[in-house]
Parts: sequence; structure tokens; C-alpha cells
Amino acid sequence: MQNPPPVQTTKSSTGLDDNIAALLSYIFGWVSGLIFYLIEKESRLVRFHAMQSILLNAGAIVLVIVLWVAWIVLTIIGAMINESIGTLFGFLGGLLFFVVWIGLLIGVVLCLIKAYQRQYFKLPIIGNLAEKFSAK
Repeated sequence: MQNPPPVQTTKSSTGLDDNIAALLSYIFGWVSGLIFYLIEKESRLVRFHAMQSILLNAGAIVLVIVLWVAWIVLTIIGAMINESIGTLFGFLGGLLFFVVWIGLLIGVVLCLIKAYQRQYFKLPIIGNLAEKFSAK
């Protein structure tokens, strides 16, 4: 068995290895993404993952607010029609929130792994936007 070839480490303008800086841009959500996006001048990998972190977290915030408002409105309307329908809408809304949070957690963990492996992993929709914004 042969050992795989060593991965060439490159430094970002932050002084960190580029894969570590890319990984850290996901750790504290949009805040760390914004910090790394603003201070990184050289590494395209870091800028891409930082922008994808910003867009992922902004999209998650918007999605959660929209789902929360829809959940409240549907639960109130359902309760006005029949108490058991309101309870059912409340339960289904809570289940939907759980599924969305699990999906977001899986997405973030996958992005963390791919950033550490120095891969340009693009999430659906926001990955193309992140690539476009990070190229500037």
C-alpha cells in the first residue's frame, strides 16, 4: 500500500492555513463568514466558503421566520375552525421545524467537512451565488 500524496498546505492572508480559515467561516454562522470574507484578500477558497456561510445563514434566518409566521397563522386559523385541527397544525408545524433544523445541521456539517478538505462544495442555489460574489 502506498501513502496518498501529501496535500499542499497554503496560507491565507489571515495567517491560518486556508482550509482552517474556510472551516472557521462556518463556525459562528454569518458573523464568522463576514469576518473572514472581509479580511481575506488572497485565498479564493476562504472567500468562497465565507460567502457561502453568509448566504446559508441568511437564507436559514429568512426561512425560519417565514415558516414560523406561517405556522402561527395556520395554527390560529385551524383552532378557529376546530380545536383538533389547530392542534394538528401545531404538531405538523413543529415537525416541519425539526426537519428543517436537521437539514440545516447536515448542510453545515457537510460544508465544514468539504472546507477542511479544500473542496469547493456548492450548496444548491446559494453555491452559485457564493462563487459569483467571492470571485470579485
